[in-house]
Amino acid sequence: MNEEHARAAADIAEVEAANTAFYEALEQGDYENLSESWLPGEDLTVSCVHPGWPVLTGRGEVLRSYALIMANTEYIQFFLTDVNVAMTGDTALVTCTENILSGGPAEEGNALGPLVGQLVVATNVFRRTPDGWKLWSHHGSPVLAETDEDEDGETPA
Repeated sequence: MNEEHARAAADIAEVEAANTAFYEALEQGDYENLSESWLPGEDLTVSCVHPGWPVLTGRGEVLRSYALIMANTEYIQFFLTDVNVAMTGDTALVTCTENILSGGPAEEGNALGPLVGQLVVATNVFRRTPDGWKLWSHHGSPVLAETDEDEDGETPA
């Protein structure tokens, strides 16, 4: 493997590690590490779209949204599949499927509320910084569940 290919492979591994660290911080409710995942000093250009939410712009607004999610989610776990990394220069694009298992506030007598599964396709854009790869943008879109429609596309009468 020549030096250029070795560097590209190392970059991809670093981006994958940064992507994993972002999801791990969210799973652990670690706001400090989650904040570290995002580009610093990008108060106007950082953006995020959570499934069903409007576009959030600015580092402060994005980080507040994660604080809100963490405060209202007792349990969340991400199983990432279909992870793909594309790079050009100091920008990396990660696409993946988030297989999410989450639980809300506990119901009476239970330690945890009911667990809910959800599929989200996500695009995470990272930029290279002196401190490693940092998130510039996250966009999550829900995968709609298949319906019980007949094969011919008509709904049963």
